[in-house]
Amino acid sequence: MAHVTVSVEYGIHCLLWLVGSGDTPLSSRDLAELQGISPSFVAKIFPKLERAGIVEASEGAGGGYVLARSPAQISFLDIVDAIEGDKPLFDCQDVRWRCPLFGATPPTWATKGTCAVHAVMLRAEKAMRDALAEQTLGDVAQRFGHAAPAAFFAEVQDWISDRVKDRPRRSDRSDRPGKPSKRRRRKLKRAGGT
Repeated sequence: MAHVTVSVEYGIHCLLWLVGSGDTPLSSRDLAELQGISPSFVAKIFPKLERAGIVEASEGAGGGYVLARSPAQISFLDIVDAIEGDKPLFDCQDVRWRCPLFGATPPTWATKGTCAVHAVMLRAEKAMRDALAEQTLGDVAQRFGHAAPAAFFAEVQDWISDRVKDRPRRSDRSDRPGKPSKRRRRKLKRAGGT
């Protein structure tokens, strides 16, 4: 986690909107509009979240994203690692080996073990990762739920309903023979079916 970028911030906010949408898929365009940002920016974040198993995508005009698991099972660390990758906070350059006073062969006392500077950074990274692992999307959604007035949630549901009703309806694929949808295949695979 070399640097937590704005992609993580917007990704978390998008995921919080998905918590509020329940099983109703929201498109990257919907999620971008809710935050006043570019749909293409959101569209770059969500494939990473999907690969990490945080969201599931449904295809087609009525498709979008839903959470792949409970908000209580999605830590902030899961989200950061999905979007940014599991990069170290500090990239040690082993500067201690380069001191010209040591000549060609630095003494053992100067190079033995982990660099003291790197050790501090490793402890800081561990503390940060531990703190991010302790907080879940569910925790934050619950705190937000206590702070926002009930009327706001009604407005959100109305907004989502308006968006969904303007989308073309998808037929129930379970009534048709043939291949189940991509989302259904993933659910069957997780459940041990075929």
